[in-house]
Amino acid sequence: MSKKYQEEYEVAFSPRLVMEEASRCLLCLDAPCSASCPAGTDPAKFIRSLRFKNVKGAAETVRINNILGAICARVCPTERYCQAGCSRSGIDKPIDIGRIQRYITDFEDALKMDILEVKEDNGKKIAVIGSGPAGLTVAAELAKEGFKVTIYEKEAKAGGYLRYGIPEYRLPNAIVDREIDRIVKLGVDIVLNTKVGEDIKVEDLRKDNDAVIFAVGYSQGKMLDMFKDNRKVIKAVDWLKKTKIRKGNVKVPENVLVIGGGDVAMDVVTSLKLLGCPHVTDVVYEQFSEFRASKKELMNAQEQGVTIIDGYVPVATGRGGIVKFKHRILPAELKIKADLIILAVGQVADVDGLGLTLEKGEVNVRGVRIPDTNMFFAGDIAHGEKTVVWGVRSGKEVAFEVKRFLGGKK
Repeated sequence: MSKKYQEEYEVAFSPRLVMEEASRCLLCLDAPCSASCPAGTDPAKFIRSLRFKNVKGAAETVRINNILGAICARVCPTERYCQAGCSRSGIDKPIDIGRIQRYITDFEDALKMDILEVKEDNGKKIAVIGSGPAGLTVAAELAKEGFKVTIYEKEAKAGGYLRYGIPEYRLPNAIVDREIDRIVKLGVDIVLNTKVGEDIKVEDLRKDNDAVIFAVGYSQGKMLDMFKDNRKVIKAVDWLKKTKIRKGNVKVPENVLVIGGGDVAMDVVTSLKLLGCPHVTDVVYEQFSEFRASKKELMNAQEQGVTIIDGYVPVATGRGGIVKFKHRILPAELKIKADLIILAVGQVADVDGLGLTLEKGEVNVRGVRIPDTNMFFAGDIAHGEKTVVWGVRSGKEVAFEVKRFLGGKK
């Protein structure tokens, strides 16, 4: 059943359909869709270019504004952002901006377009810790401005959660590879299998570079105390990583219980069904009206036949994989027995050896730079929502701050 897991779940637009979808755009003067994009990808501009059959121009707009344009086209929860601002919503339904952007970036790749330019070397060096969305973005933005950038990544391949967390059916690693190749062509070096704090010290990076940027992300799953010694329990991020590394070639049991209601939980339950798991039950703390997951990902899970029970919190575990739940509001209890229990109850940053402190799972950061130092923060540990598109936004913001901090030539 791994074939279903490896195939992109959402069907791409054909040339005819993408033009039909673009023709629905009202070409608003105030462009609320562009104003609602955290990454500043400017959908109003690239849709306008597409309307005039200038696909190359559309690709230039996407790539110049968003170095991870092909990735965001596939995984961004557009209903929260650009499509939420779409004026067409008041008539029938918003423009499918995500799939239009996907068509444009696929076109860019098919023509092997080389859009980005790099300025002359300015003699300054930057170290980036982590190669997730924020790390890749800040590295690319600074490389374009003539900085010599090196990314340090603890894993065997670059990409962070893009590569190891988002399932193949949503984001194929072939797309991640292509996006990273573009960044490497800008002159960015990526040092793999290197954990900063163990293999190399932060202080050494600070001495050897004009600025150090922490973009480590929230890569470690949280564990609830009641499940610490339960062999049937695995963290969602660990299960997703193993499954993606093996391209879906993993055994799934008959009955799996997932606890959590965010996008990570939806990735887990949908993956399980695509891999052939007969019975997948997701118990969620939030009620449906409070759901944190993307509506599209929630709908995909429901279409696959996942049982979702809302409003319950786990209170105890028993033998044989039994978990007892209580309803948050009603005087109701629930017992579920499972062969495997997967926890998707949030993540924390891996900051061991980095000299950073955590408060309630969050890095104690105020702003994007530690005062009186050359150390900056980008991505999940800085601020904003924990989404890819916010990682891109943060990377662009921090690149701007680094340029302002370092000024002209050395």
